[in-house]
Amino acid sequence: MSITSTANRIFKVSDIEEIKRQMLNWVKPFSIYCLLDSNHYKDGHHSLDCILATGAKRQLTIRNGHALADLQQFIDEKPSWLFGHLGYDLKNEIWQLTSSHPDYIQFPDLFFFEPEIVIRLVGHEIVIDADNPEEVFAGLCNASAEPAQDGPANMSIQNRISRPEYITIIQQLQKHILRGDFYEINFCQEFFSTSTGIDPVNVYEKLKQASPNPFSALYRVNDSYLVCASPERFLKKEGHRILSQPIKGTGRREAGNVEADERRRSELYNSAKDRSENVMVVDLVRNDLSKICREGSVKVDELYGIYSFPQVYQMISTVSGELDDGVSFADIISATFPMGSMTGMPKRNVLKMIERYEKTRRGIFSGALGYITPTGDFDFNVVIRSILYNASLKYLSFLAGSGITFYSEPESEWEECLLKAEAITKVLSS
Repeated sequence: MSITSTANRIFKVSDIEEIKRQMLNWVKPFSIYCLLDSNHYKDGHHSLDCILATGAKRQLTIRNGHALADLQQFIDEKPSWLFGHLGYDLKNEIWQLTSSHPDYIQFPDLFFFEPEIVIRLVGHEIVIDADNPEEVFAGLCNASAEPAQDGPANMSIQNRISRPEYITIIQQLQKHILRGDFYEINFCQEFFSTSTGIDPVNVYEKLKQASPNPFSALYRVNDSYLVCASPERFLKKEGHRILSQPIKGTGRREAGNVEADERRRSELYNSAKDRSENVMVVDLVRNDLSKICREGSVKVDELYGIYSFPQVYQMISTVSGELDDGVSFADIISATFPMGSMTGMPKRNVLKMIERYEKTRRGIFSGALGYITPTGDFDFNVVIRSILYNASLKYLSFLAGSGITFYSEPESEWEECLLKAEAITKVLSS
């Protein structure tokens, strides 16, 4: 990556994973930080291996109202690195809807900050943007590389929705599909624990070891934490080009059995149900991007791609386009958010049904976390496969969902949710 500021300093390191552990222990005292890690995943679209931002020169916190207009003004104030999230409930502003479910994690609907310190890992080099880069680097080197030793959490994980109730809800959603209310819907359920004390940094390290996914993150806004092992990109912009990589289709891996594992991969690729879900969300993404891209430029770069992750195979498609001149960040988000893979189609109808049938406010879950560069490029993930934690309330939560179509089998959808939650459950019980 080119160096654009005289304040930048480059330092050589020999052990990247060790310095990542030191970064985690070094950043703990800060009340606001964002760590994004690709875990060395190579898909041809990653610009950064790992980046950490902390401290806040300025920040924007919005729980409701004119969030996107205020964010655009915040972006336009001056070119700078910005890190933060778009909460799922921005849908209420974009689509003129409401939410009434309880919110136990209490992330703002939107939060962005200009960091005092940005640390980028590029190969075996650390690039530090700060007023005192040598001091920051010395602090990193002096930080411990050892993970914290958690005491017993005494955690009891509960389901917000029982298995029988879940199956009944899926059957009701299929009746809506039969009536033509919508074609496909992403329905999520919550798993939670109360009176729980955890070290989010330690939990992040464990989750990363169990699921080293390309859009992993550790994010703190005061007492609210996100521990994320997402495999999915929402949107990336480089120059005039924008792309999205929706995921629809999940298959279990068969560890230690090459033949059975390859069979699972083939089954996912040839699954009529998963292909149906995937192509529907691809069409939705194409429609969203066409609102902000040059006519005829939106294309499907890859359809039904099968990608390997530690526990699962995922069916991922890539859609891209060339942005119209003068399109702002707020314009892009208004046209595309919330992402189709976590909603369904038609989008407005399913947003209403999600609110009607789910039991918990999604908050930051199925929103997006990422960064905006000083030149206006950006990269945001989809917040899934994540642990949400409020340290003051000692409330821990994670959600899992699946795409529901008329041909879905309710029992299989329940099992898919458990499969997606499996890595998190194992981490929390270890």
